[in-house]
Amino acid sequence: MTTSTRGSSSQRNQALPAVLVLEDGRTFRGRAYGAVGETFGEAVFSTGMTGYQETLTDPSYDRQIVVATAPQIGNTGWNDEDDESGRIWVSGYVVRDPARVPSNWRAKRSLDDELERQGVVGISGIDTRALTRHLRERGSMRAGVFSGEAIAPEAELLERVQAQPHMKGASLYEEVATKEAYVVPAVGEKRFTVAAIDLGIKGMTPHRMAERGIEVHVLPATATADEVYAVDPDGVFFSNGPGDPATADGPVALMTAVLERRTPLFGICFGNQILGRALGFGTYKLKYGHRGINQPVQDRTTGKVEVTAHNHGFAVDAPLDKVSETKFGRAEVSHVCLNDDVVEGLQLLDQPAFSVQYHPEAAAGPHDAAYLFDRFVSLMEGQRA
Repeated sequence: MTTSTRGSSSQRNQALPAVLVLEDGRTFRGRAYGAVGETFGEAVFSTGMTGYQETLTDPSYDRQIVVATAPQIGNTGWNDEDDESGRIWVSGYVVRDPARVPSNWRAKRSLDDELERQGVVGISGIDTRALTRHLRERGSMRAGVFSGEAIAPEAELLERVQAQPHMKGASLYEEVATKEAYVVPAVGEKRFTVAAIDLGIKGMTPHRMAERGIEVHVLPATATADEVYAVDPDGVFFSNGPGDPATADGPVALMTAVLERRTPLFGICFGNQILGRALGFGTYKLKYGHRGINQPVQDRTTGKVEVTAHNHGFAVDAPLDKVSETKFGRAEVSHVCLNDDVVEGLQLLDQPAFSVQYHPEAAAGPHDAAYLFDRFVSLMEGQRA
């Protein structure tokens, strides 16, 4: 939820005061950044040193105020190639030291100009280290950013923050997903057809599949089993997305139908949580989540440790120490976060289905997990054989 008033330039806006108010009453004062006005969302932090453009345009950040832990943001400006969707999805942006002048050969404009253009209210010049430590200790929480004429007495601002909805119980995937189906053609020779359920998909994901000869039919979050199988898919993919997976009964029902047909299945992030629910596991909200491009995950099937890109505030509650019996056969945790033992992947042992909690398309981020798209291809090859 954002309202803004535009000045003649984002540079002039940065001279205006701004305040970040957390739901527990702690406040941080700084300067306006981007649009001027007010915004509300869940305050979370992202530990990525690079890739702010991909972060800001990731639909999984819907209704979240993102705190950049890297001290200086905006050095490479904003280009027209790296967006992960058609708009910025974060509800607010918090940075310590914004770059005064962008310097990159692809830059078309500055980051603060783009934030202002899209009406995204931000704040700069605050101690983001102290804010991050606070969120780690107290957990992600509701917050508001107020700048210019939107600033009021702190008690009034706090009351408005505390009136906002919680992320737990929020159903957001439908509001970020495409409303109309579209096709991303295979690069080179077409080998397979995949139906991709858009729960907040990032643009790089179908591109990574297309690079492997897959024609990707991206379908709305409300797609039915009949609509999925109308494209005659060799495999079905469930994307990342925002909100509480406990609210996603429709996608769970669709995934159940896919599992019943034993179609090769791959899920990322929200898709991992949907698979967990379809298999009978629960989900829960993490204290402060995993967000950034430097998270260590072990692939338990190989023992390999990967540096991975994450953006999730919820996780699957599945046992790490045993194989579980489900209505679709045996299932096990295939990947685990080495920082806190959070489930980072699931796989079925008796049919071709697996998922990961992180982002193997790595935009931005490392490419350690790109092999997962090849694993999906192998499942479809095996099913065809």
